[in-house]
Amino acid sequence: MKDFFKFTFATVTGIILSCVVLFFGGMLILFSALASSEAETQVSSNSVMMLELKGELRERNEAMPYETLFSDDYQVYGLDDILSSIRKAKENENIKGIYLQLSYLTAGYAAIEEIRNTLLDFKESGKFIVAYADNYQQSLYYLASVADKVLMNPKGSLEWRGIASTPIFYKDLLEKIGVEMQIFKVGTYKSAVEPFIATEMSPANREQVTAYINSVWGAVTKAVSESRNVSVDKLNQYADNMIMFEPSEEAVKCGLVDTLIYKNDVRDYLKPLAGLDKDDNLPVLGLQDMVNVRKNQPKDKSGNIVAVYYASGEIVDYESSSFSDQPTIIPSKVIRDLRRLQENDDVKAVVLRVNSPGGSAYGSEQLWYAVSQLKKEKPVIVSMGEYAASGGYYMSCNADTIVAEPTTLTGSIGIFGMYPNVKGLTDKIGLDFDVVKTNAYADFGATGRPMNEGEKALMQKMVNQGYDLFLTRCSEGRGIAKEELDKIAQGRVWTGSTAKELGLVDELGGLDRALEIACQKAGIDAYTVVSYPAKQTFLEMLMSTNPGTYLKSRFLSGKTGELYRQFSILENFDKRDRIQARLPFELNVE
Repeated sequence: MKDFFKFTFATVTGIILSCVVLFFGGMLILFSALASSEAETQVSSNSVMMLELKGELRERNEAMPYETLFSDDYQVYGLDDILSSIRKAKENENIKGIYLQLSYLTAGYAAIEEIRNTLLDFKESGKFIVAYADNYQQSLYYLASVADKVLMNPKGSLEWRGIASTPIFYKDLLEKIGVEMQIFKVGTYKSAVEPFIATEMSPANREQVTAYINSVWGAVTKAVSESRNVSVDKLNQYADNMIMFEPSEEAVKCGLVDTLIYKNDVRDYLKPLAGLDKDDNLPVLGLQDMVNVRKNQPKDKSGNIVAVYYASGEIVDYESSSFSDQPTIIPSKVIRDLRRLQENDDVKAVVLRVNSPGGSAYGSEQLWYAVSQLKKEKPVIVSMGEYAASGGYYMSCNADTIVAEPTTLTGSIGIFGMYPNVKGLTDKIGLDFDVVKTNAYADFGATGRPMNEGEKALMQKMVNQGYDLFLTRCSEGRGIAKEELDKIAQGRVWTGSTAKELGLVDELGGLDRALEIACQKAGIDAYTVVSYPAKQTFLEMLMSTNPGTYLKSRFLSGKTGELYRQFSILENFDKRDRIQARLPFELNVE
């Protein structure tokens, strides 16, 4: 018995000591990350910037504190960090070139297009760009094609197959469990509701998706053709022949790749390009190093500020951490921030960076009003990211100027409402409901029964009124007659290039072009660009991040997470605005 207690005591003591060591070890890692993230980077001569991509791209990245406790196989990158780092690499005389080390990236073509255009600008400096991948993901080959030299592993492959959209439909699943989605919408092309009431695309949705993906593919093949000097016809032929299943030598023969080389030998390949001998050490600066490199330009003393305000994610009327750390647009917060920018005399113009599929119709109207009020005091330029559609377009339509990438997804002027009827499910599990009410519609919205004809008429009336208001806002903002606008609205999505032809967008370009226009309209030459809202510090993120939510987002990354996100419309259903102005939940374009 004495040995038993001794053994038990030793075991418990060991567990406690292990927990203490793990806790303080974790904290040491976290604070080491904090220290390293804030240290200014000193750039050695003959350096190379390495842009390694293996993870997820967002408009802005606020490093998750718990990220340092996991492997580095999956990273989250901020588009703002990447673009500013490339610009700094162009300006810094000690940086001789950029090395793109590409694995995989969750990102839309519009965001990759913006990086690609910034790399094209970098090449004006005369510095080199070299790209390498073991296996090229199609969208990352589109990025890599801008390089002076495209390298690939001798046993690697190049994915080049065209673009497809594969939406998922839940009608049969819902029927099996006894759930019916009651739909109310305006817009022939408003397809967000289709996954819940159909088993395939409607003809109108198929038409718009076909036009969209062909437009994007046309922009991609045109850019690759110009960079690689391979005709668009040849590029389509290679896609139809599925060159990714051919030996790697075929990619070289076709002019898509320059050199086959093992990853271990790439640094030796880069050294002479950076002006170094084979035995010299090659100074390499990662993205975080570049973020901490000081800009070369002298500090502006004019006091003029051009604000870049980032509005990313679904437009929601409530704050929820039910799924992940994905950004959302909460109208009350954005309205407060825009009012502060409106009242700040130093802010001479505002670039509103919108990257949103829309969401709450009510919230979108509030955001439209906030932008309209801001516009009375100073120029407001919208810069559209991967998408600014439906509610994202609603909040943008009254800006002085709208700038979008050719592959940006925009438009989708239309709204819908959706209510579940779970009577089939409750019947299956043996639940019954009864009601006592004072008035005809006292139990409106009850999900345990189907809506009656009067309730359906009321919902459709509300949706019709919402669509009419949406049309009115866009008509007044864009200067297009309401009747004409209705012809290109109806919930239809457009690429930025087509939207420009239709008058929904003013210019094609990225954030840089939007900043140029903002300065022109404000009549200023000297200014400082300040991003809003301010990023949280490491310690603020540590205190505010829910570890459970973070872990959930990690476990639900990839295909499982895509399925969850598409079906998560039913989560917190009672808190969502009953009228939605948003895109299909997942386009599944790849």
